[in-house]
Amino acid sequence: MLQTISTEKAPKAVGPYSQAIKTPGFVFCSGQIPLDPASGQLVTGSIADQTRQVLTNLSNVLTSAGSDLSKVVKTTVFLKDMKDFEEMNAIYGEFFTQQKPARSTIQVAGLPKNANIEIEAIALV
Repeated sequence: MLQTISTEKAPKAVGPYSQAIKTPGFVFCSGQIPLDPASGQLVTGSIADQTRQVLTNLSNVLTSAGSDLSKVVKTTVFLKDMKDFEEMNAIYGEFFTQQKPARSTIQVAGLPKNANIEIEAIALV
């Protein structure tokens, strides 16, 4: 009943995990960092640019699972620095315009590949 989700439109996993796992009724998306799926390189620039890349990657994983951002019920945002919260939140609001999922935002000491942001999600399918 578990289905591994993988798409070339999002970065490949950087470890022993799946981009997402689909179960009856839900898709559980692993955290996405701001990697460009074509180059595999970390997107540099503002936290806005990085947040946009993360949410684009997440959207592509959800689409591959037969879902989309409008069906997200919960996200967890990991920020390297909470001073980036307002800028991240503005871009986040561009992606979640109608149905706004429950969310936690946590400052962390470090993220994979020294990224500044990571977002994971749980969505309906």
